Parts: sequence; C-alpha cells; structure tokens
Amino acid sequence: MVRISNTFIGLLNVLTMLIAVAAMAAGTYFHFHAGTQCQKFLQMPLVVAGAVLFAVSLCGLVGSVCKISVMLWIYLFVMLVLIVGLLVFTIFALIVTNKGVGQAVSNRGYKEYKLGDYSNWLRNHLVNDKNWEHIKGCLKDTDVCRSMGDDDAATFYQKNLSPIQSGCCKPPTDCGFEFKNATFWVTPKTGPAVTDGDCKTWSNDQKQLCYDCKSCKAGLLANIKSQWRMLAIINACVLVVLVFVYSVGCCAFRNNRRDKYR
Repeated sequence: MVRISNTFIGLLNVLTMLIAVAAMAAGTYFHFHAGTQCQKFLQMPLVVAGAVLFAVSLCGLVGSVCKISVMLWIYLFVMLVLIVGLLVFTIFALIVTNKGVGQAVSNRGYKEYKLGDYSNWLRNHLVNDKNWEHIKGCLKDTDVCRSMGDDDAATFYQKNLSPIQSGCCKPPTDCGFEFKNATFWVTPKTGPAVTDGDCKTWSNDQKQLCYDCKSCKAGLLANIKSQWRMLAIINACVLVVLVFVYSVGCCAFRNNRRDKYR
C-alpha cells in the first residue's frame, strides 16, 4: 500500500517541476526576445531559480516515489535551508525597511521622498551607482512618467502620485520650478529656490527627467519598502506551508527507512 505522505510529496513535486520548467522557459524567452532592460534583468534569475527548483523537486519526486532515502534526505535538507533562509530574510526585511517615510507637502496631494531617510543598507546595496544604471534603464522602459497625463497645474498638484512618479518624473517642490505640464518645468530666472542638488540634476529631456536625482532613488526605496513589507506577510504564510510540507516529507523519509529494514 502506497503511503499517503509519499504520494503527497510526489504530487507536490510534480507541480513544482512544472513551475520550474515554466520559469526556465520564461528566462529563455527573455534571452531571445528581451525588448527592455527589465526583461533582460529578469533573465538569469529566472533560469537559475527554475533550474534549482527543478533539481530539488526531482530529488523529492524520486525519493518519495522510488523510496530512495538519500534523495529524499537531500530534498529535506534543502527544504530546511529554505525555511531558515525565508525566516532570516523576513526578519531582515522588517529591520532594513523600518526607516523611511514620505514627507507631506503643503497644498499637494502627493508626498516627496528623501534618500537620507532610508537605511544605509538599502542605499548602499540597492541603489548604489552600479545597480542604478540597470534600474534607471528599467524605469525608462516603462510608462511610469508618460502615464501621468496632461492635467493643468491645479489638478496635477492634487494628484496622488506613486513614490516613483513623485521622485523620478518631476523636480522636488522645494526647487520652486514653474509647472508647464507633468514632465516639463521651467527654472525661474533667479535660479532654483534652494541649493538642493536634485534641482540642478532635473532635465526637461524626457529621457532624463529626474532619473539621476536622489529623490528618484528615494522613491524607488519607498516602493521597495512597501513591497518588502507585503512580502514579509506573504513569507509568513509560505513558512507555515513549508513547515507542513517539511513535516510530511519527514514522514515519507521515515516510511522509506521502515520499508528498508522490514
């Protein structure tokens, strides 16, 4: 009689192998058809993650169905590493995203973001000069700024812009630039109202805008903070599922050993 735990692990790994094949196929597609920097950036992680998931799932499938304890042991070991890794990452994500919040602007519906408000780790590892070139190319490929519309000044000032739109698609409010449209602002004849470096970095060139501004990096970090907070909640749910699967896998491993010594 086939053990229920072995059957469950076998079916689960068939499903994850299909997901792994889909991930590798997507990575291969991006390799040959990548039209944007975002897609090129996703290419290698997708292929690597798919290959690792496929190999681990294969170990779990062979170990549970063919009752090969060594393969199942490898599967359980990787699962344990994954559980510990997810737990550590979740705690780490909550710590590094604890700082940083958008600043309300008088008579504006949107908030503005300062790079210095975010943790050193996020600034030094996610938006450093090396990574920013890739991120900037990705942002330019999207419609994040082009989708801001052609509203008049009064309407625009009351819009609830996303952190990236606020930081990358317009100059900081403190600069005192004159609004012409969402992505075109005129510098006063007397110059910017403050000495903020972002005021000098701003360009009306639609391919430049404020993509090199510190406010743009801050807007991205604000977006990452929100996503990582949500990811921490999802990770907590995933951890519960992984612990359950790990427990079932342990039962299957114990079944294999019992059958071996009968």
